Amino acid sequence: MAEITINPLPPKINCESVAILKALTKASRALGELKGEVKKIPNSQILIDTLSLQEAKDSNEVENIVTTDDELYQAAVDEKVTSVAAKEAKNYADALKRGYTIIKEKGLLTTNDIIKIQKKK
Repeated sequence: MAEITINPLPPKINCESVAILKALTKASRALGELKGEVKKIPNSQILIDTLSLQEAKDSNEVENIVTTDDELYQAAVDEKVTSVAAKEAKNYADALKRGYTIIKEKGLLTTNDIIKIQKKK
């Protein structure tokens, strides 16, 4: 059997290449535009909630847990979720929000925090 060699992290790469700096500038500009647009929304939490639900849906699809957008948004506002897939996506989105809240409050996410998030139903 062949021996596997794992290179130490972080990898030694030039992070200040012209291509990377151009991409960084483009991404920074796009984030600035998004920030400006979000300020126009009366309740920007709606956008954030939508993004976490879409992330949960997409992540669950990788595991062959498929739900529709309709089921997903209905599960977000109604505690009586009928679809197992929608409930799974809602739980995932809730866990993302709990993790985000912890990071905002403490500035980091510990292993114990992750365990608490996973235990919560």
